[in-house]
Amino acid sequence: MNRFTRIARRSSLLGATLFFGASLFAMPIRQQPDNTKQNQGDASQGADTADHQKMNPADRNTTKQIRAAIMRDNSLSTYGHNIKIITRNGKVTLKGPVRSEDDRTNIEAKAVAVAGADNVTNELTVAPEQK
Repeated sequence: MNRFTRIARRSSLLGATLFFGASLFAMPIRQQPDNTKQNQGDASQGADTADHQKMNPADRNTTKQIRAAIMRDNSLSTYGHNIKIITRNGKVTLKGPVRSEDDRTNIEAKAVAVAGADNVTNELTVAPEQK
């Protein structure tokens, strides 16, 4: 390979890198949902948080069944699919924002079907889409 060929290849590679790199800057960036305020509320003394989830097989299985039921339901919002499910000694706590009252009641019904009505605490909050 002669010197001219090496220079031409390097120029082509540099040009392609600059072209594709510049196109990345032109792409719009979507702002991700920010649950910072919600998460700060979870830090209050005595609040159930995800790290309180018990690791015994029964509690893990309860959480797994509820999560599976929620994920199968395509009518739920993305927020609804991402709620926190905390199971401690058979007692389930649902936490986090959802987009509608329908999401809230639908998720609670799924948890009640798995754990029973007396074992579910619904702390879900309705947070409508911001425009």
